[in-house]
Amino acid sequence: MPAGLDTLFGLGKQCGMDLAVVRSFIKVAELASFTHAAEHLGIPKSRVSLQIKALEIELGVRLLQRTTRSVRPTADGEQFLTRATRLVADADELGAMFHASRALRGVVRIDMPVTFAREFVIPKLPELYAQYPNIELQLSSTDRLVDLVRDGFDCVFRSGALHDSGLVARRLGVLPMTNCASPEYVRSYGTPREPADLDRHLLVHYANTLGAEPPAFEYRAAGKTVTRAMRSLITVNNVDAYHAACRAGLGIIQSPRLGVVERLADGSLVELLPDHVCAPMPVSLLYAQGRPLAKRVRAVIAWLVQMVQPRLA
Repeated sequence: MPAGLDTLFGLGKQCGMDLAVVRSFIKVAELASFTHAAEHLGIPKSRVSLQIKALEIELGVRLLQRTTRSVRPTADGEQFLTRATRLVADADELGAMFHASRALRGVVRIDMPVTFAREFVIPKLPELYAQYPNIELQLSSTDRLVDLVRDGFDCVFRSGALHDSGLVARRLGVLPMTNCASPEYVRSYGTPREPADLDRHLLVHYANTLGAEPPAFEYRAAGKTVTRAMRSLITVNNVDAYHAACRAGLGIIQSPRLGVVERLADGSLVELLPDHVCAPMPVSLLYAQGRPLAKRVRAVIAWLVQMVQPRLA
């Protein structure tokens, strides 16, 4: 180990370390960008650059390999990142331990689906702030699959099947599905009684990438997923547009029941083919592997899980 690093990891040096500089290094390494790190930390990019340069001079080693297209830790930087991440987490825990009377404070960045944010989380946020008044929540709600590490999120909620991403995934439950359409649509096209009737119907097509896949109606039969091709007049890539197209009478949608239960109850949507629904949609919480979660992040996650999980099957 270089002498600079050996000195740094001594107890006396740890106690005198400027944690703000260490946090800046960790964020640059995580996001692979000085610009993104500065935006996340809320400080000028020039200040982050000066902090890292001063840290490298103090340690006598190069921590980051910089090119015109990317920033990544050197071998020494990887070693420093592992120890520094633990150091910052320990410092956060130590501060919380001896300042129990002070509320948790700081920014927590979370991404979740639009329906989750609109229907379940935002209406309940006053309860969160009553418990943790000094926490600032930066809430992203989009149907786009964000990159947790690159985009600087502490955790993300995902609905649907997960792809192997190297993240830690905690399964929270599933959302039962339903098929529905507007009363105007049913008056125009009739009520399908079985899947074969769908040949005479329209589907509002949802796709993350427009035009990437053809419209199809899915349902479970004999323990297997059956896909039936359908005609569609419109393809959308977000939940609000999906529901709006349905209410406008443009076709049938397949939606988590929790997102349309009120409209089914007031008659503004009509349930169709209740015996032919697609598989329940899994809901998971994801966070980065090997990176300790700050206490404020764990507190917010615990609150969100406590609120969301009872509403899942």
